[in-house]
Amino acid sequence: MSLSPEKSDAVEPTVFAKPSVSRRTVLQRAAAVSLVALPAAGLLDACATGGGGGSTPASTGGAKSASNPLGVDPKAPLEVIIFNGGFGDKYATEGHIPLYKKAFPSADVKESSTQDISATLLPRFSGGNPPDVVDNSGDHYADFGALIKDNQLQDLSDLWAAPSVDDPSKTVKDSLVAGTVEFGVYDSAAGKKPFVANYAFTVYGIWYNSKLFASKGWKAPTTWADFTALLDSIKAAGIVPYAYAGANASYYQYLIILTSAAKIGGADILKNIDNLEDNAWKNDAVHKSAEAWAAIGAKYSDKSLLGLKHTEVQLKQNQDKVALYPSGSWLENEQKKDTPPTFEYGMFPVPSVSTSDKLSAAGVYAAAGEPFIVAAKGKNPRGGMECLRQMSSKAGAQAFSKDGWYKEMDTELRAATNELFYQGGTADKFVDRMQKKADAIKKDSSIPKFTR
Repeated sequence: MSLSPEKSDAVEPTVFAKPSVSRRTVLQRAAAVSLVALPAAGLLDACATGGGGGSTPASTGGAKSASNPLGVDPKAPLEVIIFNGGFGDKYATEGHIPLYKKAFPSADVKESSTQDISATLLPRFSGGNPPDVVDNSGDHYADFGALIKDNQLQDLSDLWAAPSVDDPSKTVKDSLVAGTVEFGVYDSAAGKKPFVANYAFTVYGIWYNSKLFASKGWKAPTTWADFTALLDSIKAAGIVPYAYAGANASYYQYLIILTSAAKIGGADILKNIDNLEDNAWKNDAVHKSAEAWAAIGAKYSDKSLLGLKHTEVQLKQNQDKVALYPSGSWLENEQKKDTPPTFEYGMFPVPSVSTSDKLSAAGVYAAAGEPFIVAAKGKNPRGGMECLRQMSSKAGAQAFSKDGWYKEMDTELRAATNELFYQGGTADKFVDRMQKKADAIKKDSSIPKFTR
């Protein structure tokens, strides 16, 4: 998947593959970091089931060596659970698991997938038999803060300090995109520790059918005036200009709203929101962004889409019934079975809302995602970290390429976004609602707090 607004024919980059991304094309690392917990893969409808635990005793590890720097017991079994979303799980079954088996041929490795990480795995964490590695993604991801508070997650410091598979003279950390390790650092009783390995590098923007645009003579906009003029042209052609799925994917749109806010007022807007700074949601940049997008929803969308799921709206876009759709760079892969020859994905960054925006119109929201965790109380935590080390190799990145944000904040923001965009909401209601929720989270001593 290309990072270019005009092309989408390259493979999906991973943070381990060091994609070439200039700071000009990213809303600064701080802006991306402020929303780390958001799921980085789309949601599918069918539900798979995760594997069960067992009575296998916990591994005490093995002897360290050049080929086994983390001291993994070569015969210890390993269990991996993958979120079955937009990226699927073939990258694990056909890529990452074989890499681990090649390194430890005597190990029994089990992989299974699910679309409801929380419901499938929280009982196992509570019961003391968690899987060793979990891709904690999707709409129903497990609450990072709660897992950390309960000492369920493995500190990954040893992983990041271990030699990389491809070049032992470099650590795994040195082989990553800058900021990736910091992206997974959280506060804990033992201080700030890296508990999460974010694997995919996801680019968010507004997606469209480049073949349809070419046939109509439509151009990707950079200014708000160009954007609304384009929407007028699309509407005149009898196509819903802009839409997202309100039933389960409103976070696609709230990322767009927050991106606009960051472009208007600078990347610290998002950092202040994440840090629960007083009145961060009431910043003028957030209000202006909400006001602009409320107007788009009122004039250029279809309120009936509020009740649809993401796959349903994405199918409508593939049928040219919806022109513009906010999403991440997993979209093309997720829709490949339903994409007709007449459809070719293109993406453009969120247009500038004003002529005085602090960040460039060319900037995109880009973030490391697909968060992997290792269970501290699992049967093979050393093997879990080694699995991530194998994933960090070039072979692991190639196999893949074919948050702990506050969960209550995420839930509230999804609902507030639907109200703003589809239900006649206003910018005043939006910022007041979100500030009230932020204040409540800030005052709740039972919720672990994080700073960026």
